[in-house]
Amino acid sequence: MKKTITTLLFDFDGTVFDTVEGITKSIQYALRKHGRDAELEELRCFAGPPLVDKFMEVYEVSKEEAEQLVTDFRERYVPIGVYESSPFPGIRELLEAVRTAGKKTAIATSKPQALAELLLQRAGLRDLFDVVVGSGGGVNNDAKWQIVTRAMELCGSKPEDCVLVGDTKYDVEGAKKCGIPCIGVRWGYAAEGELEAAGAAAIVETPGEIIGVLRKDI
Repeated sequence: MKKTITTLLFDFDGTVFDTVEGITKSIQYALRKHGRDAELEELRCFAGPPLVDKFMEVYEVSKEEAEQLVTDFRERYVPIGVYESSPFPGIRELLEAVRTAGKKTAIATSKPQALAELLLQRAGLRDLFDVVVGSGGGVNNDAKWQIVTRAMELCGSKPEDCVLVGDTKYDVEGAKKCGIPCIGVRWGYAAEGELEAAGAAAIVETPGEIIGVLRKDI
């Protein structure tokens, strides 16, 4: 039986907004404060996932060191890096189309909620989302599944009504833990083969293709 999706949950970084410039430059800034250096290209993996976990994974630092790195990251990101971003082409048109079709839309992001709200307002996209859920802005972000769960609850939607649209394995894994499928997007920051390995229900090359996926079983 075809699954009728009534609620689309969207990741933010790498899915709705291209935020990689501001994030990678701010990660580089934080690392340099700790005597480390890295090229911007190799820091793309930091765009999207919870930063404490990512610092611990990539640099094998303690949780305390990772939390300090996040604090240093925000020294540059909050006043400068957050504005080095813009919506991906086709996102506005996708959102307008699914809302015209009567679907609910929400943001479910590990990004601090206040920053996600700020960027959506500046881009004129906030009114295209019923709900925006992010982390509380503390150093250690909530897990993706916790954020997705809150977004579903605020939308008044059940897991069987929902799909998550995201660009990395963290989105796919978070969706699975919530019992919902994830549509993976190619325009984000995943490594080659990452979305397939994580088990994305479908993978699209452009925002417009999401409409087609929603018309099929996912």
